[in-house]
Amino acid sequence: MSRDRDFTSVGKALSAPARSVFLNLLMDGARRPAGELAQGAGVSASTASEHLALLVDAGLVTREVRGRHRYYSLAGPQVAAALEALGVLSDSTPVSGYRRSREMQHLAAARFCYDHIAGRLGIALTDAWTRRGWFADRESLRLTDAGADGLRGVGVDVDGAIQARRTTTLACLDWTERRTHLAGSLGAAVGQRFLEAGWVVRHRSGRGLNVTGKGQALVRTAWGIELPDQAADQ
Repeated sequence: MSRDRDFTSVGKALSAPARSVFLNLLMDGARRPAGELAQGAGVSASTASEHLALLVDAGLVTREVRGRHRYYSLAGPQVAAALEALGVLSDSTPVSGYRRSREMQHLAAARFCYDHIAGRLGIALTDAWTRRGWFADRESLRLTDAGADGLRGVGVDVDGAIQARRTTTLACLDWTERRTHLAGSLGAAVGQRFLEAGWVVRHRSGRGLNVTGKGQALVRTAWGIELPDQAADQ
């Protein structure tokens, strides 16, 4: 069997602006109804249904039927990582209006890339933990014993992440910062802990993250991280 890959079906799935909007809306790991996606892309329900069916067929999106409603989400963390990496090669969509500009600032400051923290917050955490020797190096982000102990110390389920049926640590290329942040099962465990502890909250738009007062105090005192204004809880 050839090691070459045929990218044409994925390329076709990515070739419409509305489908690009759908994927951007789903990048935070949320499960969203078809109507919300249609509204976000400014297309009719029937047009959205056609676009979403193509994304499902391409394996980029999954569909869940609940009664009369259909909900869509990314097909998994591998899809999110691939899209995040493609974002580095892609042009930014035009931003018009104050509200849209603020949303983009929030996304660049702190957001979920599927199930792990991305943006400047994700980069800053990864940098700080690497400096402390919690990762063996910045490229592989291999977890050290000191890192396991340090993350357990703030309540991260390190052992569950290690035992999960996916790669424990991955370096995910951040499309806004052009640098890598922590992904994999450990990245997901960190994201879950930050949410559960109330250190971050989802922005009211449903995409970016705000860091709460408790979260700001934690990252400043524990790891010396000064957060951008857009990440602060508004």
